[in-house]
Amino acid sequence: MTIGLQIGDVRIAGRVLMAPMTGITDLPFRVLASRLGAAYVATEMVASAELARGRPDVVRRAAVGGGLPLTVIQLVGGDPVAMADGARMAEAAGADIIDLNFGCPAKEVTGAACGSALMRTPDVACSIMEAVVKAVSRPVSVKMRLGWDETSHNAADLARRAEDLGVAAVTVHGRTRKQFYTGVADWDAVAEVKQAVAIPVIVNGDIITAEQAREALARSGADALMLGRGVYGRPWLAAHLERALIDGTRLEEPDREERLAIVIEHLRASAVFYGLPLGLKMFRKHLGWYIEQAPWPADPAERRAAKARLCRLDTPEEVEAALTDLWCGVTHLGNFDVENRPQVFKAVA
Repeated sequence: MTIGLQIGDVRIAGRVLMAPMTGITDLPFRVLASRLGAAYVATEMVASAELARGRPDVVRRAAVGGGLPLTVIQLVGGDPVAMADGARMAEAAGADIIDLNFGCPAKEVTGAACGSALMRTPDVACSIMEAVVKAVSRPVSVKMRLGWDETSHNAADLARRAEDLGVAAVTVHGRTRKQFYTGVADWDAVAEVKQAVAIPVIVNGDIITAEQAREALARSGADALMLGRGVYGRPWLAAHLERALIDGTRLEEPDREERLAIVIEHLRASAVFYGLPLGLKMFRKHLGWYIEQAPWPADPAERRAAKARLCRLDTPEEVEAALTDLWCGVTHLGNFDVENRPQVFKAVA
């Protein structure tokens, strides 16, 4: 497997990328995944119009900070002017790559004529791409689906138009919008996009194991792959898959102590970034996935009970102690000190 991927003038150190995911790839998650070896972790989906208005929660989604080898800010919207304005803000904040969302299937997004709804209005999608490419000097990429439904697979045509407009790379989730996340991703259909353009094509959808990664790359002919839901509770997955693809080995998982240290680091970073109690609230979904994905306890029913119990705890100290006891049989930990931990985050201004 070739190491690295070129998108415009940006060299990415690997070919296993992490997708932008709302509520998942916030700054604490991105910093952690990057420290664990991920070469590319995009921000949450950022609404360009709300970013321009300075809405606090949207600004926070675009936050950048230390510890990131690469900053990829994904924008969503249906207005070319607003998307261009958002792209300028993203570039000013330090984005290395600006990604455009033409793939989100959520009803609240498509209902506003954004996300994968743009697959139904390719002329509007092209107006957005043209406006953003002209507005910034950074490489622009696009994440899309195969089409709106099975009767309108137009990803290859839209990718050709994107390339003509100066877009530097496209990611294709191998499903239509109508499928949402049902069925299976069609990696063979992504091959049609790869054959249509000379810019890099990234395959996305249903990739969790090393075997799936190898098959997705082989069937699509893609230059790289992108992980989505597979990273829930496994922020190390991109780095570990990268190694497995390079040396042909099996995917390795962290042991108890390594996994525990990762979870505690994530919890503490979330508390710093959001403050308390919001930081713990934002972290609970991750905590649930960490417990579900771990092989301890061996009984799935015990894991479910532990998840329910730990996700009701009220302080980070209680979570740390309970998780340490669950996985390692130890309850003593060092002091949890949010106030004195280094502040390495900054928001888009």
